[in-house]
Amino acid sequence: MEQNQLKVKSLGIDTYRENIIYMRSDCHICTAEGFTALTRVVVQANGNDIVATLNVIESGLLQHDEAGLSVEAIKRLNVKEGDQIRIHHLKPVESIAFVRGKMYGKTFTEKQLSEIMRDIIKGRYSNVELAAFITACSGDNLSLDEIISLTKAMIGAGHKLLWTRPIVLDKHCIGGLPGNRTTPIVVSIIAAAGYYIPKTSSRAITSPAGTADVMEVITNINLDLKHIKKVVEIQNGCLAWGGSINLSPADDIIISVEKTLDVDSEGQMIASVLSKKAAAGSTHVVIDIPVGETAKVRTQEDAKRLEHNFKVVGEAVGLNVKSIVTDGTQPVGVGIGPSLEAMDVLSVLQNEPNAPRELKLRAVTLAGAMLDLVDSEHNMDGFGKALHILERGDAFEKFKSICVAQGAWKEPKLAQYSFDVKSLHEGVVTIINNRQLSKLAKLAGAPRSPSAGLQFFAPLHTKISTGDLLFRIWAETKGELEYAKEYLDTIPHLITIG
Repeated sequence: MEQNQLKVKSLGIDTYRENIIYMRSDCHICTAEGFTALTRVVVQANGNDIVATLNVIESGLLQHDEAGLSVEAIKRLNVKEGDQIRIHHLKPVESIAFVRGKMYGKTFTEKQLSEIMRDIIKGRYSNVELAAFITACSGDNLSLDEIISLTKAMIGAGHKLLWTRPIVLDKHCIGGLPGNRTTPIVVSIIAAAGYYIPKTSSRAITSPAGTADVMEVITNINLDLKHIKKVVEIQNGCLAWGGSINLSPADDIIISVEKTLDVDSEGQMIASVLSKKAAAGSTHVVIDIPVGETAKVRTQEDAKRLEHNFKVVGEAVGLNVKSIVTDGTQPVGVGIGPSLEAMDVLSVLQNEPNAPRELKLRAVTLAGAMLDLVDSEHNMDGFGKALHILERGDAFEKFKSICVAQGAWKEPKLAQYSFDVKSLHEGVVTIINNRQLSKLAKLAGAPRSPSAGLQFFAPLHTKISTGDLLFRIWAETKGELEYAKEYLDTIPHLITIG
C-alpha cells in the first residue's frame, strides 16, 4: 500500500451535504502528516477528488489501514467498501480571504464572487466556512452591484437550459407565509394557456414546506435536465426539484447551510431566485411579495425596495421581472405542511366547493399577471383568462398530465395522529402569528414528515364561538405530536381573538 493510501470502510453515516472522512488517530497517514480532528484534506479515487473534514477515531471502529467515509463522500467519490483512496493536505483556499475581507468592510468584486462560487461547488468550503460567507452577506451587507455580481457568479457556475421559444415564464414567492402553495396552480394555468413554464423549485429553507416538498407527495420531482426538457416540450411545463439538476449548484449548497442557520438574507435571496430563473432559461418572471408583521417582508417600504432590487438585478441578467405585493397577514390555504398543502392544491385545481378561496384568488392573480406581462400589447385581461382556464378544468388536466409525464401520480395522505385546538372564548380573529404557526407545523414534523403539519380554520375576521375548532395539528408519531403540543402551551398569542 502506498504511504498516503487507505481502504474505504462504509460506516453508513449521513452528514447531509458535508464530506466527512474518519481516520484512526494512530494510522500511518495521521501520524506522518500531523492530521488532527477537523483538518481539511483532499481525498482522491477513480479520477475524482473531494475536500473532506477529518473526524478522528480513538476506538477500534476502524483498522489501521481503513478510512471511513460519510454517505455523501462515498457518493461524490463514486467508491465502494474496499476501494483504495488517497489522502493529501489541502492547499489554502484563496477565496476565503475575500470572505474575511467582506467581514471587515471590503466590497466583493464579480471575479471574487465567481471564485468563491467555484470553490463552494468543488467542496472546498466546510460548513463553518459556508456559514461565514452567509453571515458576511447577511442583512443589508450586500450592495446592489454585489447582488448583481453574486447572481451572475451563481449563473456562471452551473448549467443553463436553452429553449426554442422566445418567451419562457416563471414565478417565485418570497415566502414567510404558511400555506402559500400557489406555484402548482400557476404552472398548470400557464402551461394550459400554451406558454412554457419550466418550474424548478427548492425544498423548504425555514418554512414547513417548499414547493418541491409538496410536489414530491404527488409525483416524481427528481428529474435530470433531459427529462425536464422532454416534459416541458410535451406539456409546456414541469414542477421539478432544482437540487436534482445543476442549474445553480452553489446556491443549493448555500441553502443547505442557510436552513441550519434559519437565515434567508435579502441579497442572497435575490441572487438565489434570479440565478435559478436565468439558468432555467426564463425570460419573464413574476415575484410574489407577501407583506405582513409576521411575514418575511414586514413593511410596504421593504416591499418597494425589494421590488426595485429584483427589477434592477433581473435586467442586469436579461430577465423581465414584475413584482406583485400581496397580503401577508395570514395563511393562504388551509394546509400547512407538504401533504396538507398538496390537498389544498388539488382541491383548487379540481374546483371543489370547499377549496381555499384565498389560495385560488392569489394563484389566479399571479397567473393573470404573468399573462399580462407577455400579452400587454394586446390589452388582454390576464386574470379573466387565468380564471377561465382554471374553472373550465383545463388547469387540472394539465397538472395531472405534467405529473404523469414526470413519472408518478400519487394521492396525498393524512398523518396517523392529530390534535384539535379549540377556542376557549368567543370573539373575532384579529391577529395571526404566521411565524409561530410555521414553527408549530415544523415541530409536528413538517416537512421531514410529509403528512405532518397543521390545518388552519380561523382566518382573520372570522367570528368565533367558545369551543370552535381553530386548527388541527397532524403528526406521524406520538412523540412529535406531544412536542408540538408542548410548544403550543408556550405561545398564548398565536391567534388573537378580540
